[in-house]
Amino acid sequence: MTADVSSLPRDVSTAIYVSDIAAERPWSRVVKRGQTLRIVDSEGQQAVDALLYCAEDTAERYSTQDTLRTQGSAYVELGTRLISNHGRVMARITADTCGRHDSSAGCCSCESNAVRFGEETKYQHACRENFILELSKYGMTKRDIVANLNFFMNVPINPDGKFTVVDGISAPGNYVDITMDLDVIFVISNCPQVNNPCNGFNPTPIRVIIWGKD
Repeated sequence: MTADVSSLPRDVSTAIYVSDIAAERPWSRVVKRGQTLRIVDSEGQQAVDALLYCAEDTAERYSTQDTLRTQGSAYVELGTRLISNHGRVMARITADTCGRHDSSAGCCSCESNAVRFGEETKYQHACRENFILELSKYGMTKRDIVANLNFFMNVPINPDGKFTVVDGISAPGNYVDITMDLDVIFVISNCPQVNNPCNGFNPTPIRVIIWGKD
C-alpha cells in the first residue's frame, strides 16, 4: 500500500533540515517527537539501512521482533508502527511511495561479505562499519547494533520462510516518511553493498529532509 502523493503536500522550502548523503556514507541526527523525517531514494534502487534509539535512554531502541509481531506482517509499510524493545511506539510510517521495506535481512558486514561472497570481499566497506562510526558519536559501540530496518530493500519471503535479497522496486524520487513519537537518534547507513542486487550493484546518493518544529 502506498500513499497518495497529492494528499501529502510537502514543500522542501518549509523543511527545517535537508541533507544529501553520498553513496556508501553514514548519517545520524536526533529527530524530535512530532518531526517527520523523509528519506528519498534519489536515483532509485538504493537500500537504506537504519537504526533508531531513544534519545533520552539509548538502552531503548528499535525492535524488529516487536514491530513485526505487533503489526502481524513481515514487512514495513505505510501505517507500520516502529516499536522499541520496551514496547513503546518510537515512530510511524506516515507516507510511502515505494510500497514495502524490509526488517528481516539485517545489515551487511565485512564478516558476512566474506562468508557470502568470498574472502576477497572481506575488506569492502559495509553497513556495520558505518553504524559503528555513527554510534560512537553517542557513546555507543558495535554491541549496541541490533536488527535493523532496510528501507527500499526488496526481500520477498516465501511461504516456507526462506527469503533472499532481490532487485529493488524503488524508482528515482521514491520516498518514505517517518514521523517520530519520541525523540529519536536516527542512524542511517547508505548501503555500500556491491555484491548483491539491493543497490543495483551501484550504490548511489540519497536525501534526508525533516519537517516540524525545531
